[in-house]
Amino acid sequence: MAGRPDLILASASPRRLALLNQIGIEPEHLVPAHVDETPEKGELPRKLAQRLADLKALTARHKADVAGFGSNSLVLAADTVVAVGRRVLPKAETMEEASDCLRLLSGRAHRVYTGMTLITPSGARRHRLVETRIRFKRLSNKEMEAYLASAEWRDKAGGYAIQGIAGSFVVKLVGSYSGVVGLPLNEVTQLLAGEGYPVHFNWLNQSSLTGV
Repeated sequence: MAGRPDLILASASPRRLALLNQIGIEPEHLVPAHVDETPEKGELPRKLAQRLADLKALTARHKADVAGFGSNSLVLAADTVVAVGRRVLPKAETMEEASDCLRLLSGRAHRVYTGMTLITPSGARRHRLVETRIRFKRLSNKEMEAYLASAEWRDKAGGYAIQGIAGSFVVKLVGSYSGVVGLPLNEVTQLLAGEGYPVHFNWLNQSSLTGV
């Protein structure tokens, strides 16, 4: 549509791109924003998720400005944090880290916080924080060993991806499934629509594409 701002997704995550595509949105630009994700001393999980989303959005906006396409763009960034109480679980890089995460999550509840920041063409920042509560079943040693062998845990917050094998561990979820995957779609739609982005434009043409 003529005159509307471009959308920049501040991520290289195929999961976040696939989620946007699911609701008919194709960002004009993908600008990965690699930032230091180390929690600050005493930082609560929900604060960490929002701070990192903010930092990623600002980093991507700066990169887009330098490249010459940031001034008329919306920049969308998100960060997901898995926590048990006040303890932030790492993005598992080693099997030992993944094993520690699994043993901690087995048979108990945890929370997933997804922070989002949208920077408007004028530079204003809009924020959303979505909290989802999840309970895992009690995992047997055999299940944990098989899951660790799959290597699906690598670079995943809390050592798991709910859309993969670990989906079979979930006995209860209260909140946003897509938020746990990486981008809460209800809140994304609200943020973008609130800034005049035509999120519903492709929906109107969907019947002609599906033959309905």
